[in-house]
Amino acid sequence: MSEHIDPTRDQFNAFKDLPRDTPILMLNLIRYREVADYGDGSGDVSGAEAYRRYGKESGPIFARVGGSIVWRGRPEIVLTGPSDEIWDAAFIARYPHAGAFFEMVTDADYQVAVKHRTAAVATSRLIRMAEIDGDNATFA
Repeated sequence: MSEHIDPTRDQFNAFKDLPRDTPILMLNLIRYREVADYGDGSGDVSGAEAYRRYGKESGPIFARVGGSIVWRGRPEIVLTGPSDEIWDAAFIARYPHAGAFFEMVTDADYQVAVKHRTAAVATSRLIRMAEIDGDNATFA
C-alpha cells in the first residue's frame, strides 16, 4: 500500500474549491502502523493506541465545530478492489459545512493533537462526499 497520510497541495486546493456552505460527509479509511512513529524515538505505543490519543485530544474540537460520527465499523475484507487495501478502521464523519472542517484543522489545539494521527497512520483514504436527497433504494 502507498503511504497516504495527508492531502497533497493539489488535493487540498481542489477540496477548498468545492462549496463550503453545505453539509459534508468524510469517509475515513485507516490502516494503523504496527508501532506509532513519532519521529523522535518515543513511539513506544501501537498505531491503534496513538490514533486513540488523537481521537481523545481532537474529539472536543471536532464536536465544537459541529462534527459528528454518523457511522463506524471494522472492515473485514475488500470484496471489490485491490486486495492489498486492508483497513483497520472505517468511519464517516459529518460536518455541518466545509467551513467547520477548515476551522477544525486550523485550530491550534488540533495542530497539537494531529501529531498522534501522523504517528499512528500507515496509510489512509479521506473522501469528501455530499449528501443527496431522494429514494435510498436507488444509486443514481
